[in-house]
Parts: sequence; C-alpha cells; structure tokens
Amino acid sequence: MSKGLKRILALLLILASFCAVAAGEEDVEIEELVLEPEEGFDALWTFPVALEDMNPEYIILANKHYLLSQDYVPADLVKVPSDPKKGGIKWTGSGTDGKLKGWYLRADCAQALCDMNAVMREIDGFQTMYLKSAYRSWSKQNTMYKNRLKKNNGKDDGWVSKAGASDHQTGLGCDVIPYNWTKKPGMNEKMMKEKECQWMAEHCQEYGFIIRYPADKKEYTEINTEPWHLRYVGIPVATYIMENGLCLEEFTQQLQEAIDDYIARGGDPAKVEAYIQKPTD
Repeated sequence: MSKGLKRILALLLILASFCAVAAGEEDVEIEELVLEPEEGFDALWTFPVALEDMNPEYIILANKHYLLSQDYVPADLVKVPSDPKKGGIKWTGSGTDGKLKGWYLRADCAQALCDMNAVMREIDGFQTMYLKSAYRSWSKQNTMYKNRLKKNNGKDDGWVSKAGASDHQTGLGCDVIPYNWTKKPGMNEKMMKEKECQWMAEHCQEYGFIIRYPADKKEYTEINTEPWHLRYVGIPVATYIMENGLCLEEFTQQLQEAIDDYIARGGDPAKVEAYIQKPTD
C-alpha cells in the first residue's frame, strides 16, 4: 500500500469513527496506521530563525562543555585596522600570538566591529573605544589559564577560560572597552555603568553582536559578567538572542531541540547537519 493511500485511509477511518460515535455506536475499533513521511517529503523548519539566516560557523559554542580542538583556527582571520580615521578601532595591547602580530578577527566580525565603532565615534559625549583582545590561539589561552591558576593558588575564579573553552578562539569574540578603562589594571562588572557599554548592550545586535556573558546568565555561561565582551553571530541570530534575553548557551540548546524536532517530523538531516553541536564532556 502506498504512503499516500495510507494517509487517505487514515482520514476515512477517523471520519468513520466520528460518524459511528454520532450514531450512538460504541467500542468502535480503528486500525492503527503508522504514517511514515512520503518519499521526497521534508518537514517545515519552525525555529524562529531560518536556516539560511544562520551561518553554522558563526554560532559555534565554545565553553568548558563544548571544547574547541587544539588545532582549531578560523580560516579567514584578518588584522583589525587600528586607525579610526580610516575606519578602524584603536588597540590597547600588542595582540601578539605566535606569528600573529596585532589583533585579528574573522573577516565579517572585524568589519562589523569597525562599522559599530564608526557609529559610536559620532555619538556626542562618548569616549574613544579600544579593542583590548580578539582572537587567541589554543596555545595562548592555555598559557593565560595556567598563569591565572598560579596567581590564584590553583583556583579557577571564572575570569579566564581554560584552553579550548575560550570564546576568543572562535575568532568571533572581542573585548571592547572605553578609554578610561585602558588606564585601569583590570576589568570587572562595574564597567556596565559606562554609557558606552550600555549603548553596546542596546545596539550591538544591529551589527551582528551579542553580549556574550550577560549579568543574569552566569548559571549558563559559568563565566563572570563581562559587559565588554562582544560575540559575533550574525544579525538575525544576534537579534533573536538579544530581543529574547538569551545567552549563547540557551540559544544553542533551543536550536538543538529544534533540530531534533525537525528530524523527528521527517526533516532532511543533511539540511541541519552543519548546525548540530554536541558537548565534548
């Protein structure tokens, strides 16, 4: 029996059962038909963000449960221009990382950051913004993490991620700070009071960024509040995340559940394969 015919029979049996009940007949038995998707059938993608609006490389999650490999290096890293008058953003620090000299980001992320900075430069009363950190290799992150543990008597205080867990290794995470914080020895959640950081929290999605470590999401990110840490995910995803008050971990969970549901309803696994992320621990 063809799948199409099975569907028609199923509908007829359901209709017959309703008619029997209406006529006062009881204990009507209906043959259970298992309906499989017809050949060529593809379920609808019902997640609020369309597949074509998500770049799977831009939504990659890096944390202590989703570790990047030691040899993970983004393919399209570019040096972020440091002259604001030429469309760049000022640097603080050297950004030296092995053979890389300066701060690097993936191309789309670097352009979006420069575009956002150009707008911020035109806002009256805003301080000059500085790029303090961008791409970091697994090796550099490993050194930073070990140094932090040594400083804190072996305690992980949530300020430096271990190698493989750093958002910076994606080439899509960057630390952007106002001028007055370039003169301070460290950064903390008090930076949230700066009007420039408040503006970024309100408008960063317009450029494809999210605040990677929001103040109210530590239970998910397991990282302290960082109002300076921007993460590029693309405008459609950033808009969805920021408008719904999510963090990247929550978005990833929602997306994976949507993928499971799509496949269960007969969706083509090949269409979502690139978007599937699984924990490494």
